[in-house]
Amino acid sequence: MENAETSVFDIVIWTGAALSLLGLVGLIWCIVTVSRAKRKKLPDAEMRDVLKRVLPLNLGALFLSVIGLMMVIVGIFLG
Repeated sequence: MENAETSVFDIVIWTGAALSLLGLVGLIWCIVTVSRAKRKKLPDAEMRDVLKRVLPLNLGALFLSVIGLMMVIVGIFLG
């Protein structure tokens, strides 16, 4: 039987999975926001403002997702 104790690597894996999921939620939010703006057929200047506001959040969510996946991989390899 497996040991019932939680190791540090289990915590790293689950924390990484949570970060990845949070990043995925952020990416989905960005997609929905831009999709709504496209559907409204906003003028060019307003569409640029929406994209300027969403772009940093998109990159941040992508970064968070990548860091989470890296934590999962490291936890699996070392665990």
